[in-house]
Amino acid sequence: MARIYNFSAGPSMLPEAVLKRAQSELLEYGECGQSVMEMSHRSSEYQAIIDDAEKTLREIMNIPENYKVLFLQGGASTQFAMVPLNVMTRSGKADFVITGQWAKKAYKEASRYGKARAIATSEDETFSYVPKITPDMIDPEADYLHICMNNTIYGTRYTKIPETNGVTLVADISSCILSEPIDVSKFGILYAGAQKNVAPAGLTIVIIREDLIGRAMDITPTMLNYQTHSENGSMFNTPPCYCIYIAGLVFKWIKELGGLDEMKKINEKKAKILYDFLDSSKMFKGTVKKEDRSLMNVPFVTGDGELDKKFVSAAKTRGFVNLKGHRSVGGMRASIYNAMPIEGVEELVRFMKEFEDKNGNV
Repeated sequence: MARIYNFSAGPSMLPEAVLKRAQSELLEYGECGQSVMEMSHRSSEYQAIIDDAEKTLREIMNIPENYKVLFLQGGASTQFAMVPLNVMTRSGKADFVITGQWAKKAYKEASRYGKARAIATSEDETFSYVPKITPDMIDPEADYLHICMNNTIYGTRYTKIPETNGVTLVADISSCILSEPIDVSKFGILYAGAQKNVAPAGLTIVIIREDLIGRAMDITPTMLNYQTHSENGSMFNTPPCYCIYIAGLVFKWIKELGGLDEMKKINEKKAKILYDFLDSSKMFKGTVKKEDRSLMNVPFVTGDGELDKKFVSAAKTRGFVNLKGHRSVGGMRASIYNAMPIEGVEELVRFMKEFEDKNGNV
């Protein structure tokens, strides 16, 4: 069976070149006589794998030396607690911009450990835009300002990093990590679940400025203390070994492609193909304000629930899967992460045109 075009919001597609490399090394990595899946995380062979993964990630993201890279478990959702437990410890206050379900969950979780304040929200229009933030809106005493850079469900993204007047900026970048260059130095913490743009589910990447480590609340569990993992090279316990190995291959794939500048060009091209069609279509419409459109997640609707279902079903028979939209938005959503080839988006648009021609008068 030929590979299909998988538009899943996550877990999502992996680059075919990476899958083929992993396949060739599945039974034996190098000349060590074993798979990475079987390898002790304390072995010299595995230490080389995790070291190389971190080195390549630092290179392609241009991560400054005063930042630690942590390979953790628990998903981005665990970071909703880990961040406040470690960082909301000076004033006990933090500000949040609510741009979707995940930003709201981060806000609610932080409220358990201190005074969390929502300074702006786009819930009034079903999170179809990103609120404008000015420095005067941010509490100067806040330990941090939390944002979600790209909203998987609603298809919005920050096109500019908010100015914070020195307040530490924390961002969930789960659905946009490695999709374009980002100035790491403008953030105190960046975190991401890997299952959208990096690796299989099970790995969480945290990039944290060193001065934010060692400030955890006394109640912080050992496994939720950044210092625990920083001091032990992400190996206080057994890490998600195979996920880190795959992540390292993805990092190299991006590097060989030309880095994040080239990755951004490709992602912009894919997004433009789809958005241009949506803007010209008489049947399909995008749901996000143009200035805040995501490069990664594109929700769209026909305005007719039954027609939406018909489209999703017809698309699946043609090899376009996981196009059903999130229940809070409805309609469809095409997640076009890094691994989605340009041809996949072109083929989807070609099918959408065909479907519109056949069903335009229904």
